[in-house]
Amino acid sequence: MQLAMAAQDEQQRPLHILFFPFLAPGHLIPIADMAALFAARGVRCTILTTPVNAAIIRSAVDRANDALAGPAIDISVVPFPDVGLPTGVENGMALRSQGDRDKFARAVQLLREPFEHFLVHNHPDAVVAGSYFHWSADAAAEHGVPRLTFLGSSMFARSCSESMLRNNPLATVPDDPDALVSLPGLPHRVELRRSQMMDPVKQADHWAFFQSVNAADQRSFGEVFNSFHELEPDYVEHYHTTLGRRAWLVGPVALASKDVAGRGTDALSPDSDNCPGWLNTKPAGSVVYVSFGTLIRFSPPELHQLARGLELSGRNFMWVTGAAGPDPSEWMPEGFTELMARGDRGFIIRGWAPQLLILSHPAIGGFVTHCGWNSTLEAVSAGVPMVTWPRYADQFSNEKLIVEVLKVGVSIGAKDYASSVETHQVIGGEVIAESIGRLMSNDEEGGAIRKKAKDLSVKARTAVENGGSSYNDVGQLMDELTARRSSTKVGEM
Repeated sequence: MQLAMAAQDEQQRPLHILFFPFLAPGHLIPIADMAALFAARGVRCTILTTPVNAAIIRSAVDRANDALAGPAIDISVVPFPDVGLPTGVENGMALRSQGDRDKFARAVQLLREPFEHFLVHNHPDAVVAGSYFHWSADAAAEHGVPRLTFLGSSMFARSCSESMLRNNPLATVPDDPDALVSLPGLPHRVELRRSQMMDPVKQADHWAFFQSVNAADQRSFGEVFNSFHELEPDYVEHYHTTLGRRAWLVGPVALASKDVAGRGTDALSPDSDNCPGWLNTKPAGSVVYVSFGTLIRFSPPELHQLARGLELSGRNFMWVTGAAGPDPSEWMPEGFTELMARGDRGFIIRGWAPQLLILSHPAIGGFVTHCGWNSTLEAVSAGVPMVTWPRYADQFSNEKLIVEVLKVGVSIGAKDYASSVETHQVIGGEVIAESIGRLMSNDEEGGAIRKKAKDLSVKARTAVENGGSSYNDVGQLMDELTARRSSTKVGEM
């Protein structure tokens, strides 16, 4: 009788999930949205992070709690480790050199102590941890807490990465940047140029790190993806059946956000106030939106050619340049200042832009993007086709998904895998203009791309509604965690 009553009590107590996002806006923002999604289903959620990173998500969390009529999501703030970085430098967005990156990597290791302290004193039913905190797999296991991992990528990109790490296909390919490398064991034929991939010899430290991340994720309870079944069904099947890995697809999580304008920042660009009014003056589908996320930096020659490309395209454009880029005098082409001064064709946002709000505006007809997964999924959700301009990380794989599998984009032709502190090949303005023209033209190719994008938008919204695939995956994960908690607690009595 006592065992039965204890089991019933465990079933009735709300689940408590700790979210421990990696320290970069591209990880923090979807985790805040994901916490809102689980909280709306009755889960008690805590997000563990540092002061600067807490400020990035505070607005989204407050609005989610207001909508839920109670503090279902808590932010637990711990100090950022003292590793010699300047005060306020607490995430990947603020790193300017390899030395900064090395110090930041040390800080990531030192967060293990406050993470374990939380597990000991709060006993959550599960933790959703950023995959780059690979040490959290062992830490969670030591305290009997199931660890779910969140890498923040597509299932397609994760499958590509797994194929690379397992097979190291570069080892049998000539040392030629343009040599094509086929990734074995995937549902589609996927080929990348050698120059578009991490080199396990030249980047041995990175390769070893990703091997550790993949191994830690494999021995965890499972993985959570910001995606949905209908977007990449072949890779859901591949992940579950061929790789034998447990995964729940709960996205697009941005559709759960109650903070469409201000999510992801405590300081919107002053320019953003005027962008809805400017867009309202433009015909439907006539504006190309240009943004490259929070970590991408362009050199002055690249910015010069991008500005030329936007001018040559003849299209209306809204361009997010970031607040900390090079001085315009270093890159602004002749005549571009006059073009912007007129204000009729172009609108520049310096700083943080309300991307969800912009992408959902009817005037937006295309998106020039670095293919970061958050931006990609936000475009898919809004039904906006893409010009793809990947730089590094999972972005070249995401480009393959966008252009070759989903057929909702046009590639600009980027060839070099390099981080924001390394140099990139400069792509000419004529090429940029041509890619924008192909995407937004009224010919058969442009029309087919736009139709596919609109179809995917409908599927994205259906997935998160009651009875949709992502809604059901959230419920199934909650059921598994509740059943596990009950069996564990009862077994201890």
